[in-house]
Amino acid sequence: MSTIGFVGLGIMGAPMARHLVAAGHDVTGYDVAPAGLDALVAAGGHAASGVAEAVAGAEVVITMLPQDEHVEEVFFGGILESAKPGALCIDFSTIRPETSQRVAAAGRERGLRVLDAPVSGGEKGAVDAVLSIMVGGERADFEAARPVFEAVGKTFELVGGSGAGQYVKAANQLIVGGTYGLVAEAIVLMEAAGVDAKAGIDVIAGGLAASRILDLKRDSMLARSFEPGFRIDLHHKDMGIATAAARSADVSLPMTGLVASLVAAARSRGYGTLDHSALLKVVEDLSGRS
Repeated sequence: MSTIGFVGLGIMGAPMARHLVAAGHDVTGYDVAPAGLDALVAAGGHAASGVAEAVAGAEVVITMLPQDEHVEEVFFGGILESAKPGALCIDFSTIRPETSQRVAAAGRERGLRVLDAPVSGGEKGAVDAVLSIMVGGERADFEAARPVFEAVGKTFELVGGSGAGQYVKAANQLIVGGTYGLVAEAIVLMEAAGVDAKAGIDVIAGGLAASRILDLKRDSMLARSFEPGFRIDLHHKDMGIATAAARSADVSLPMTGLVASLVAAARSRGYGTLDHSALLKVVEDLSGRS
């Protein structure tokens, strides 16, 4: 059992915090929106009035925030001043690798242990506690974080030093985006040809093209149900991270550029608040079948 300060109780953070309470940890949370705080209290956790109150005295400090600027604001404007020396800081946010590296360096100067630990699995993965967690940092800190990872995830690996988790998450997101784009094209092709698309996609899901995305999303895509589990807006941000990571690593990722353009097109068409499976709507628009 640990005392945990958890900042960021949104779609992903709220169920993660509840799982930590269920695992026996003493969790105090903070979010700018009251819904996440209410859910945490209902689950047996505690609500704080701000970042400083949430993390003060905590053995483990967790953040799950939407973008780089939010992580920087919370770390440099609260955690670094308020967390006790020796606290283990786990940032589950998906941000640029260089931001994670900067946060880790600043944390070390204050005697904090910092891990970047972006996750994959979406809202369902968070609710079911089966997230895949990509961790950057020191081995000893990773081992110390195991009880947290075990409470919220199914797969977790140390992939390198500070920022490494963010590079792996960028790779994850380009694969996810590309898969959604290809599934969308497959559905449009089959429907345009007069094929039974449901039967066709079911057969595809049982062969070499099988994927977790087909398992979870093929029915909702066929039904044009795009209730957000992970919004296009956030995937747009992530594709920006992936293309920037490619530049920093000095590699060419042409397919990533195409996927990033498709996601950007979805956002420009007003689909930003929809699930990223709504790339199907972009393919339909391009094919004149919307």
